[in-house]
Amino acid sequence: MINKRQLLILLCGMLSHACVLADTHSATEQSHMTTFQYPQGARNAVSLTFDDARESQLDVGIPILEQHGIKATFYVMPEPVGARLKDWRKVVKMGHELGNHTLSHLCTGNFDWLRAQNKGLEQVNLAWLEQDILTTNQYLKTQLGVEPKSFAYPCGNTFVGRGAQVESYVPLIARHFETGRTWLDETANNPVYTDFAQLTGIRMDGLTFEELKATLEALREDNKWIILAGHEVGENGLYSVDARVLSQLIQYLNAPQSGYWVDTVEQVASYIKMHRKEPE
Repeated sequence: MINKRQLLILLCGMLSHACVLADTHSATEQSHMTTFQYPQGARNAVSLTFDDARESQLDVGIPILEQHGIKATFYVMPEPVGARLKDWRKVVKMGHELGNHTLSHLCTGNFDWLRAQNKGLEQVNLAWLEQDILTTNQYLKTQLGVEPKSFAYPCGNTFVGRGAQVESYVPLIARHFETGRTWLDETANNPVYTDFAQLTGIRMDGLTFEELKATLEALREDNKWIILAGHEVGENGLYSVDARVLSQLIQYLNAPQSGYWVDTVEQVASYIKMHRKEPE
């Protein structure tokens, strides 16, 4: 039989053990919380990115960015760059970043425009894709004096092949670039955890300023780095950022009270790499 004194000692011991477990759990939770510090005490980092080297980026987007003193990242392909080579050279001199978006812009062949050409990532292998990507690197170095540090996966697709033969080309990008950005993601990049070869990209095409602001606010937890991605700049559309919305967005991001640090993908990635402890 356990007497009252023994029972009291047993209960106290159990309670003490429970408290220790609770403290340990709390400490573990705290260790997973992000307390990352950006320049100027900003709460979050934001990068504005644009894909495909569209002409409207030169004619409409660049003047807006320059007006507000913002540098962006442009993921480009050789053919459209060649069509406006002098203008893209000016973009480089302005301090904007040019990244690699492949030569052929292959996505899943389920897109009608690729089916019409009988092309798709399902039909190529890693060796073919690596050559395609390195050809773009060489073009940018030769024509623009740029050695790309950043890459964007066309359509956000990160695979080659079919079925049991599917392979990820993320490791390929990790070997050749400092960063790789995806597309149409639902969360932003936790600075102490994110994989630089698979940075998330948040759509800004087709959204109003109010929708973009709400998106940014919803992604602010854990001091996240939010990479916004668009295509055309001009009228609002499925693959176009409204010029007025872009201007409103930049003014909002630039306001000191908003707590955002805005810079290119290369610059933000370099800063995070220098200041974070690598995740296990």
